[in-house]
Amino acid sequence: MYGGTGFFMIQLAVVFGASVYAFIFTYMMLVATDLITPVKVSEDDENLGLDRSIHGETAYDIDFL
Repeated sequence: MYGGTGFFMIQLAVVFGASVYAFIFTYMMLVATDLITPVKVSEDDENLGLDRSIHGETAYDIDFL
């Protein structure tokens, strides 16, 4: 209100810049993590259940399939 449009534009640019930085940094960390361990599982593993496909065990005795 009292800072004028110039101050608002500076704040808008900073918010936009911080958002772009956060997106790029997060994307780079996700790519780096994917090099070490896969981030996405296959559809078959997802349908089987991640407890069973990744850990080889189930948390509950109930079979939904």
